[in-house]
Amino acid sequence: MSARFEGQGHDDDPCRARGVLAIVGDKWALLIVRHLSGGPRRFSALKRDVEGISQRMLTVTLRDLERDGILTRTVRNVMPPHVEYELTSMGVTLRQAAAPLLEWSIEHLEHIDVARAAYDARKQNPPA
Repeated sequence: MSARFEGQGHDDDPCRARGVLAIVGDKWALLIVRHLSGGPRRFSALKRDVEGISQRMLTVTLRDLERDGILTRTVRNVMPPHVEYELTSMGVTLRQAAAPLLEWSIEHLEHIDVARAAYDARKQNPPA
């Protein structure tokens, strides 16, 4: 049985929705979208700003986001050539949808660190 999404009026394959969620729910994808919210960025700027991402993972994630219509890739014919990435209108709506989640994450970092430390301490020293 197909899932029916409100307002669409036709059956949608839930497996396809999971595939999209896997991309747009990816931590790297959300961080890239966040960094692109200020306007077009070059690959090197994204690599520098998205802390911890490898060059390969950045390339793969940018390609996936471009394929899904979240961003555009533009090659500037200058010497040396510049490649810029920019959110599409759909990418802007993703940024708007993800903003509360990203803000929540930042707001609760300290609480999560405390909870993780307490959990790890309990696991290392179980009650007798």
